[in-house]
Amino acid sequence: MAKRGMSILKGIEAQKVAELLNKAYCDEWLAYYQYFIESKVVKGLMKDAAVAELDQHAADELRHANMVADRILQLGGTPILHPNDWTKNSNCAYEAPENPDVLSVLEQAIKGEQCAISVYSEIADITRDKDIVTYDIVSEILADEVEHEEDLQALYDDIHEFIDEIKKNIH
Repeated sequence: MAKRGMSILKGIEAQKVAELLNKAYCDEWLAYYQYFIESKVVKGLMKDAAVAELDQHAADELRHANMVADRILQLGGTPILHPNDWTKNSNCAYEAPENPDVLSVLEQAIKGEQCAISVYSEIADITRDKDIVTYDIVSEILADEVEHEEDLQALYDDIHEFIDEIKKNIH
């Protein structure tokens, strides 16, 4: 990190922030792949709406990985270099979409977003008033993750309501 840039850190070490961000970086790559593969294998009711949502979220997670990697480098760190290390160093688990049913896939995705919200909330708390640049980056990502959870939950609820309506009309 450049000297003046380093001087903005107040009561927190760049290495500690880089370590926290590296774990989040691993999460972003795993989330990207999870959304990518889910959009390929998902099946069921309102599949097209789910695919559109999953593809958009995959693009966002890749953008987040880029933002986090850039900040790790600014702090003098190195982003995790090997994909084999992503699962070892992540905060959030990767769940393969072994059940491709749209509701199951959406449940997994919602759980992933909830984990990401927790991770970025914690990093925001740690960096607040100590590293304004990292704080701003994680706040932006956190806002995206909250929106993702809301979008996925709304789609999940819509599908459930549709199924319930069909069941009422059958009986």
